Amino acid sequence: MSCIFCRIVSGEVPAEIVAREPGAIAFLDVSPLADGHVLVVPEAHVARVEDLDAGAAASLFRTVTRLAGPIRTAVDAAGTTIGINNGEATGQTVPHVHVHIVPRWEGDGASSVHGIFRAGPRRPVAAVAAAIRGAIER
Repeated sequence: MSCIFCRIVSGEVPAEIVAREPGAIAFLDVSPLADGHVLVVPEAHVARVEDLDAGAAASLFRTVTRLAGPIRTAVDAAGTTIGINNGEATGQTVPHVHVHIVPRWEGDGASSVHGIFRAGPRRPVAAVAAAIRGAIER
């Protein structure tokens, strides 16, 4: 098994595990963006969010919602940024679904999700909406 997250889930590689629940495990990021930066991963190896089955998705996001408040409290943060890089083009460096919970403070110098994109639509909004609806129906 070469996936580092699968190796953490199996106990082969040590990690600072903060929670283990049916279907999901949460541990501190080894390259944290802030104190308390936690990764929540499904136990099963799945590369992209859209490939999660309903049970794995429910377990993963149940764990995220359960941990967001306690993580914030533990490090006395004002809030959290919760994000997923979904595919290599987005910066996903480990091809195993993982949700980042990153504690945030006023004036921490980080941006919102809007700060990583240049503003402005590239195609008409109605055309994009129609394309998404069409893809859903396939």
